[in-house]
Amino acid sequence: MSFEQTPRRRLTRLVSTFCLAAVATAGFSQIDSVQGFAGDRSAAQLALEKRMDATMNPGETLEWSQRMTVRPHHIGAPQTKDNAEWLVELFRSWGYEAEIERYDVLMPYPKVRELELVSPTRFTARLQEDVIPGDATSKIAVETGLPPFNAYSADGDVTAELVYVNQGVPADYEDLERLGISVEGKIVIARYGGSWRGIKPKLAAEHGAIGCLIYNDPKDDGYSQGETYPDGAYKHERGVQRGSVLDLPVRPGDPLTPDYGAKEGAPRIDRADAENIMTIPVLPLAWKDAQPLLEALDGPIAPARWRGGLPITYRVGPGAAKVHLKLEFDWGLRPTYNVIARVVGKRFPDQWVMRGNHHDAWVIGARDPISGLIGLMAEAKAIGTQLKTGWRPDRTIVFAAWDGEEPGLLGSTEWVEDHQAELRDKLAAYINTDGNGRGFVGIGGSHALEPMVNQVLSAVTDPQTGVSVADRRRARSAVSNPSERSRSLDGAPLRINALGSGSDYSPFFQHLGVPSLNVGFGGESGGGEYHTAFDSHDFYKRFVDPTGEYAVALAQVTSRLTTRLANADLIPFRYQSTATTIRRYLEEVQALAETERKSIAETNSMIAAGVYGLAADPTKTSVPPKEEVEAPFLEWAPLQNALAGLEKATAAVEKASKEWPALDEEHLAQINKALFTAEQLLTSEEGLPLRPWFRHQIYAPGYYTGYGVKTLPGIREAIEQHDWQQAAAQIKIVAHHLGALTERMEGLLGH
Repeated sequence: MSFEQTPRRRLTRLVSTFCLAAVATAGFSQIDSVQGFAGDRSAAQLALEKRMDATMNPGETLEWSQRMTVRPHHIGAPQTKDNAEWLVELFRSWGYEAEIERYDVLMPYPKVRELELVSPTRFTARLQEDVIPGDATSKIAVETGLPPFNAYSADGDVTAELVYVNQGVPADYEDLERLGISVEGKIVIARYGGSWRGIKPKLAAEHGAIGCLIYNDPKDDGYSQGETYPDGAYKHERGVQRGSVLDLPVRPGDPLTPDYGAKEGAPRIDRADAENIMTIPVLPLAWKDAQPLLEALDGPIAPARWRGGLPITYRVGPGAAKVHLKLEFDWGLRPTYNVIARVVGKRFPDQWVMRGNHHDAWVIGARDPISGLIGLMAEAKAIGTQLKTGWRPDRTIVFAAWDGEEPGLLGSTEWVEDHQAELRDKLAAYINTDGNGRGFVGIGGSHALEPMVNQVLSAVTDPQTGVSVADRRRARSAVSNPSERSRSLDGAPLRINALGSGSDYSPFFQHLGVPSLNVGFGGESGGGEYHTAFDSHDFYKRFVDPTGEYAVALAQVTSRLTTRLANADLIPFRYQSTATTIRRYLEEVQALAETERKSIAETNSMIAAGVYGLAADPTKTSVPPKEEVEAPFLEWAPLQNALAGLEKATAAVEKASKEWPALDEEHLAQINKALFTAEQLLTSEEGLPLRPWFRHQIYAPGYYTGYGVKTLPGIREAIEQHDWQQAAAQIKIVAHHLGALTERMEGLLGH
C-alpha cells in the first residue's frame, strides 16, 4: 500500500552545505559503544554488521525484483502464490524454518464498471489504461491485471447531478456550505490528495452523496510536475491510481472476521454488518476520463485552491452535468499467503524481533511493494550467511512477507489477530518496510526506540553522497522544515515520525501495542506509477533505484535495527524519549484547544453583531456560520501531573539502566520483558471512540485523514469536533495510561 507518493525537489546538492556532525548526546550515539551491549559485546556486534554488509549484492536485489514482477500479483493471482512458494524455498536455503500461513479473506473483484456523462452531452469513459511501448510488462499488466477500481466500494447503479468537491476533505465541505451547495442525492468527483482516498467517499456518503469518482489531477501528479511516463516519472493521461476504500481508520483486516483470524471454518459476519465497507459506489479515473465530466459542470467557479492543472475552467456544479455510474463486484473469498520464516534465539528464545514487508501488489508492483521486499530479502540472506558459520542471534528473529496488504492490511492483520496472545507475550519489536527508492531515509514509530534509531542511521552511509544517512536527512530537514532548521544545523538527534496507517505495522503497533518502526528511503523520483499498471521493473530501473544501491542501504539500516534488538543485553528501549515526545504532543493539543475556543468566541461575536465575515467574492454566498455553545476551559491537570510523574520515573530509569547489563540472565530477561511490553500499557482494551480496534492512546490514523497520524488521538479529535465532554474524558483516560507506564518504570527501579 505504501504512502501516497508526492513529488519532492531533489536536495542532494545541499548535503555538502549542511553535512552535520553525528548525534552526540547522553552517550547513546557513540558508534564504538552500541546501545544496550555490555563490555566487548559492542565490538562483536559491529563486526557482525560489517560481515553482513559485505554479503549484500545490489545486482542480486534487481534480479529478485525482476523475477517477482513478470506478471500481476494481486491477492488471489497465480503469481502471488508462486512468489510466496519461491520465497519459502529461498528462506529455507538461507537457514530459516519457513512456512506459508493461509487466510481466506473477503476481497471483491470488479465485474461491471460503467461511467457515462448523460447530459448536457454524452460521453462514455473508457476506464482502461493504455499499453506503454517500451515497458516489457505493460501489455500483460493491462490485459491480465485487475482493471482500475476501488476495493470495497459498494455495488450501485446510480444517475445524478455531478458536484466537484476538490479533494473531498472536511475543509472542502465547509467551503461548499458557504457556497450554499449540498451534495445530497448527488454524485461527487474529487481529485486525489489532501487525505487518504477512502476518506473521500466516506465524507461524501456522510453528506448524502450517492456515488463518488476520484481522479488524479495533472497539477498534483502529471505534466505540471514533469515529464509523464514513459518519458518521465509522472502519471500520464491514462494512468489510474487503484486502491482500497476499506474504512481503515475504523478497522483494517478481513471485514467478516473482526479481531480473529480468517482461517478456514472461522465464523463470518454478514457483509451488511461489516462496519468498514463503503456504503456508496466509488470509482477511480484517469484525468483523460475525468476532463469531459469536469468541463460539463456549470455553477460557481471553483475557489482558487480547488483549481487543478487541466486546461479548463474549474466549476463546482451542480446543474446540467449529470452522470450514470454502475458498479458490480464479485464478493468472493480469496486466499492470502503469508510467508513466515524464523531462526530461534540461543539466549532468549521466547523474546522475538520481527521484520515484515508485503509481497502482494495492485498490478506489477515493482516499487510498491517489491522495492521494500528485496531489501528485506537482502537482510535475511545476510543474516542467513552468518547462520551458516554457526552464529545465532540471542533472541528469535522472525521474517514475514505479507499477502493482502493492498486491499486493507489483510494478511498481517489476520495473522496478528490469530496469534495475538503469543505476540503480546513474546514480540519485543516489529520493523516494517514497504516501498523504497532513492533519496532520504524516513522512519517513524515507537519513540522509545528513537535513540537506537539515531545510532543506527549514523552508522550507515548514503550511496549517493558518501555521508551518513542521518546527516543527509538532517540536511534535508534544515532546508525543507523551518521548525527543525536550528536543531538540524546543531546536529541534534533526529526525531522519528509518529505512525498513522497505510502499512503492515498498524495491527502490531496500534492494536496490540507492540513497539514498531516503519523504514524506507525516497524523495527523488515522481509518484506517477503509484498503484497503476506501470509500477513495473522497467519503471523501477529507470526512475526509482537503477543500481539497487538503495535496496542495500535499506537492508543495512534494517539489519542493524533487527540484530541490535535481537542481540542486546539490555534491549534498547528509552522511555525517556517517549515522555519527551508526549510532552510535545500535549503542548500541541493544549494550543489547539485554545485556538478552537477563541475561534468559537470570535464567530459567536460576529453572529451577534450581524457580521458574518464573508468577503465580497462571487464564489461565496451570504450563508452565515452557525452559532456554537461557548467552549469550556479544559482541565489539563490530571494529564500534566501524570506526564510529570512519567518524566521523573523515566529519567531515574535512564540513570539506573547503566548498571543492568551486569545482572544474571534470568533477572535480565525479566527486565527486558518489562521494557518491551511497557508500550502495551499505552493501549486500552476499550479502544478509541468510534473505533475500538485502535487501542493505542498516543498514535492512531485520523478518523478523517486515513493514513495521516493523529497524536493523542482521543483528545485531539474530540477538540477538532468541538466535543468538549469527550475531550475531558479522554484527558483522564490518557492520564491513566501514563500512570500505568510510570508504575512500570518505577517498578524497574527496584531491580
